[in-house]
Amino acid sequence: MKIALMMENSQAGKNAIVLNELEQVARSQEYSVFNVGMSDENDHHLTYIHLGIMASILINSKAVDFIVTGCGTGQGAMMSLNIHPGIVCGYCLDPSDAFLFNQINNGNALSLAFAKGYGWGAELNVRYIFEKAFTTGDRGQGYPLERAEPQQRNAAILNDVKSAVVKENYLDTLKAIDPELVKTAVSGVRFQQCFFEHCQDAEIEAFVRDILA
Repeated sequence: MKIALMMENSQAGKNAIVLNELEQVARSQEYSVFNVGMSDENDHHLTYIHLGIMASILINSKAVDFIVTGCGTGQGAMMSLNIHPGIVCGYCLDPSDAFLFNQINNGNALSLAFAKGYGWGAELNVRYIFEKAFTTGDRGQGYPLERAEPQQRNAAILNDVKSAVVKENYLDTLKAIDPELVKTAVSGVRFQQCFFEHCQDAEIEAFVRDILA
């Protein structure tokens, strides 16, 4: 699995801590981690709005399989990601949230709160969240198990509804966004390294190259 970590300006100072915990968990599963957002307060400036654009490009181009993101409360980042096609982002405050999201909703992104409730031992909570997100075996199995069938059915219906209310062609959605927002979102060096190395969609790649030209 390829996992992208993306953090915005207000919480960029915590990136090294979050990245370290994520890499430790990912290493145990032989997963790859790409730190594509801000690495500190002086890095390429991003807001949670940019994170949604970045996540949608990486997921829809199949450059990565999963997104870990967040902001002060985690809610802005979650909302930003969820407006985009192909993204199903959960809100995660503790390890049980990560486990239940995996088993019931089976999405491809998690948003964490990196300021609210982030106190003593916060790095342990972050690590345990990542452990429940990435080391508990098959996803989408339901919880409790006897509720698996309706939970799986409803998760699929929700995905179908979202597909029905967005533009059929993902690029049409991307082109409808303010190009300056998109350009800022894709201008980070580490984002570009991850995207151009792993992108599996030639049309999305061409669009990003054109935006950057």
